[in-house]
Amino acid sequence: MESPAARARALTKTYGLAGAEVHALRGVDLDIRRGEFTAIMGPSGSGKSTLMHLLAGLDAPTTGEVWLGPLEIGRMPDAQLTLVRRRRVGFVFQSFNLVPTLDVRGNLLLPFELDGRRPDVKEQAFIDELVASLGLGDRLGHRPHELSGGQQQRVAIARALATRPEVVFADEPTGNLDSRTGRDVLTLLRDAVDRHGQTIVMVTHDPVAASHADRVVVLGDGRVVADRPRSTAEEISSFMLSLEVAP
Repeated sequence: MESPAARARALTKTYGLAGAEVHALRGVDLDIRRGEFTAIMGPSGSGKSTLMHLLAGLDAPTTGEVWLGPLEIGRMPDAQLTLVRRRRVGFVFQSFNLVPTLDVRGNLLLPFELDGRRPDVKEQAFIDELVASLGLGDRLGHRPHELSGGQQQRVAIARALATRPEVVFADEPTGNLDSRTGRDVLTLLRDAVDRHGQTIVMVTHDPVAASHADRVVVLGDGRVVADRPRSTAEEISSFMLSLEVAP
């Protein structure tokens, strides 16, 4: 059986000093399966963003282990971790995080530039395919301020996918978009899984967004309280409401 793309074991994260501690995660065990679209949900303060940051190597656990493929990254030195993130992880943020002084082409090539290289022939062909499929062909010379929010998020998705990382982490990727554009972006993420075998982990509070995923992991008070297969938005909404009203 293929090893998980990422996994957490007995993962905890505590912020603050003794007497004023916040336990963001309380012993989380989770496998992120390859080639799947996983949504992570939960109320505010449930630990979903903290979990994503730990899985992506953006923060270090208090206790427990975090694995990215075959690598345990929870205690990895910063310099090594930076290389691992650059080469194995892609990010899509709610705020797009495009470099304003670079045009679309420059933003797409940025992960390669940071790695001190240029795309090889196969990588360039894949980037060209992404550009075409995302409808960005006539926008390559535009800077972010010349694009709509939806176009900026498309560029961010293409940039995250360009190096074919092991996992793409998406933090509320539709949060700054209108509902129609948000649906388009979710379709693109779904397509990345179905067409390219990508592994995607998305933090969201939106049942409609989560309904595009193969799996919905729900956190509550720093613990995994549910792990559900693909569900409709109505089923997810009903389940989330039942958690809120449960004694």
